[in-house]
This record gives sequence, C-alpha cells and structure tokens, in this order.
Amino acid sequence: MQKRNALRAIVALCIGLAGGFAHAQDPYPARPVRFVIPFPPGGTLDMLGRDLAQKLSEQTGQSFIVENRSGGNGIIGADVVAKSPADGYTLLFNASTFTTAPMTMKSVPFDVDKNFVPVAMAGKAPLSVSVKKDLPVKDLAGLLAYARQNPGKLTFAVGSIGSAGHLATELLKRQGGLDYTVIPYRGTSPALQDLVGGRIDGFIDPVLGAMSYYKSGMVKILAVTSDARLPNLPEVPTVGEVLPGYQFYSWYGMWAPAGTPAPVVEKLNAEVNKALASGMTAKYEALGVSLTPGSSAAFARFQKDDMARSRKIVDEGRIHVE
Repeated sequence: MQKRNALRAIVALCIGLAGGFAHAQDPYPARPVRFVIPFPPGGTLDMLGRDLAQKLSEQTGQSFIVENRSGGNGIIGADVVAKSPADGYTLLFNASTFTTAPMTMKSVPFDVDKNFVPVAMAGKAPLSVSVKKDLPVKDLAGLLAYARQNPGKLTFAVGSIGSAGHLATELLKRQGGLDYTVIPYRGTSPALQDLVGGRIDGFIDPVLGAMSYYKSGMVKILAVTSDARLPNLPEVPTVGEVLPGYQFYSWYGMWAPAGTPAPVVEKLNAEVNKALASGMTAKYEALGVSLTPGSSAAFARFQKDDMARSRKIVDEGRIHVE
C-alpha cells in the first residue's frame, strides 16, 4: 500500500512538472494583454498608443486591449501597472511626463526607476515656440530681444505643471537669460484659446496643438525645439539656431512592471520596433512625431539621461505642484 501511494505521488509530481514546463514554454503572449494609457482618449499619446496596440494585436495574434485610466496627471494609471504582476500582461504606454511629474509632486505611490522596466521607446515630439499674432516680433531672435528689453512683461502659458512644455519654457527662460511670467493652465486647449485670443503672449507645447492655428495665421510659430527643422515646417528654424545647444522633446514609450522576465521584455521590444516600421512613419511625421525604434537598453539609457536633465530644470526652476 505504501509503495502504491508513493508511486501515485511520483506520477502526480511528474504530471505537475510536465504541466508547469509546458506552461513555461507557452510563447508570449499566450493570452490578451492589458495596455494601460493613463490619460483620457484623444490626443497624440492616445492615438499612438491605440495604433501601436492594434499593430501588436495583428502581429502576435493576441489582443492588446487599451484601457484609459486617467487621473492625477497620469499617476493613477501608472500605479495600476506598478502594482500588477510582472508577467508582461499589463503594460504602460505613457509620455515623458511619466518620468517628470513625480519630480514636481510631494509624493507618488511608485518609483519610476524601481517599479518599472523600460521596454521600448516609440517616438519623440518636438515642441513649438508660439506667440500671439500681434506680438511685435517676427522671429525668435526678435522675441529674445523684446523679452530682454521688457523684463517681466511677457506672459507664457503652460498646459500643466511639470509638463514637457513647462520644462521647455523654463529651459528657454534660463538659457536665454529671460524674465517672463509663467502662467499655469488646466490643459493645452484653454492655453491655446487664450493665445489665439491674445490674452497670453506665448506658449511652448508639442507642435501638433498649434499647427492648425499657425497655418490659418491665428498664431506665429517662431521656432521648434528639435535638433533639426521639421519636414512639415521647413520654414521654421530650430531654437538651437539662435541658442546653440537648446533642444527639448516630449516623448512616448512603453514600460512593464519591474521584474518582468527579460525574454518577455525582449519580445515586446522586437514587436514594438516591427510595428513602428510597418507604415506608421508618414502619419506621425505629419503630426510632428518622429518614430524611434531601438533596443530596450538604449531606451533605458535615454530615460536616465533625460531624467537627470529634467531634474536639473525642475530644481533650478523650483517647479512643483501646490
């Protein structure tokens, strides 16, 4: 009887091990993937995330299900991912505010470096330096001269505290040796409306927002913050042409919870790179976004360098959420 029970136990153990091995060998992804975007639908982040999720679904044969979990300047959705199992089935797709917002807040429920692993960078979006149409300047050099001749007179909007536009506005202020007033808004749309209405003098934000107003002559775009002129705005110079070394981008990427197995991260990175190279380039160039395939290691290095630069801007500008 004892031998029979021992034999049964051995058989059960072997079956269990075989089942576990088979499960471990299942190719990733073996079931639907939760794709968290921590902002409401609409806008470039959501558009790029949804296009990418669709491509990943087509490529892998599994659904990448977009879930918009907005609130707290992206903190709520990111925290959902941070607290999810590290198995590759819950992912975060976010903008660079993911790494900078915590620098401006008293506390957040996660640590970007400790609780997440960078998977893939998706794109970079330069910003435009836009001013109201009747401001008496015709180019960036003129704006800098005007600001220096009228210290404290100019007003620049920021869509939200700690946003890419806010950091770029602070960087221009410091690198250009300028004195202007920064006015926080609750979002890009009201800031743009006040710029068009002439109630604010300037606004630095991703190019897409100001593009239609610029094309219709309702605002002036004096410069872009990229390192080279944009294909869809070849007549607009870069800030760096006037202030050498200046450049700033908003950027987009994918993260997984810390501890996600390296083979899963590598698989996701390869699939994202494949998706970015599958005919999406022209659409996003027209929107002012350059798609940026690359390795997860390269993305991690980029994130580290960008966070260090952003931390310096935040600290020197004393940028914080009240």
